[in-house]
Amino acid sequence: MSFARDAGRAVRSTLLLWVITAIIYPLLMIALGQIVFPFQANGSLIKNAQNQVVGSALIGQPFTSDRYFNSRPSTTSYSTADPKKDEAGVLKTGVSGASNLAPSNPALRDRIVGKNDEGDFTRLKKAGVQPTADLVYTSASSLDPHITPEAAKAQISRVAKARQLQPKQLETLISQNTDNRFLGIFGEPGVNVLKLNLALDRLKPGI
Repeated sequence: MSFARDAGRAVRSTLLLWVITAIIYPLLMIALGQIVFPFQANGSLIKNAQNQVVGSALIGQPFTSDRYFNSRPSTTSYSTADPKKDEAGVLKTGVSGASNLAPSNPALRDRIVGKNDEGDFTRLKKAGVQPTADLVYTSASSLDPHITPEAAKAQISRVAKARQLQPKQLETLISQNTDNRFLGIFGEPGVNVLKLNLALDRLKPGI
């Protein structure tokens, strides 16, 4: 009789804990996220002026045109490669991750400098951009949406020339789109490239 009573309590306790942890708690977290942090809970999606989703604030995108502020390099091309046409093999090991190339690895030097001075460093110099570390080195995730304010400012001259804008306009735009340290002490200031370029498209030429 005692065994049956103890077994019954164990079953009831297990069912109660299952309802709390598998149903009530997840639903409570979902509701809390949608009420308190709806933007973050839904993927931090960014929309353009036409209210169309163009990306996420958490995932970088490739920008290479002179009319836009360029992103930092990505080992996976920001996962935009077509699996059917993945000659570079960027999707073979997943959609995120660093190259893990050591400073002594010739492949890293070839990508940055290039075998015939055709690497990222030379490309930036020819475009009038003073290369910063985050404009030539990839991030640990290869999906970093941010560049440093210094990297953004280094591109002002090129973007201003391509769009016929005043450099001062772009300096102000960068300042307005710079994310400061979390709680003022954690991390470093960064500029979300997608947000910056969307704001850039809304900017009118100044005098």
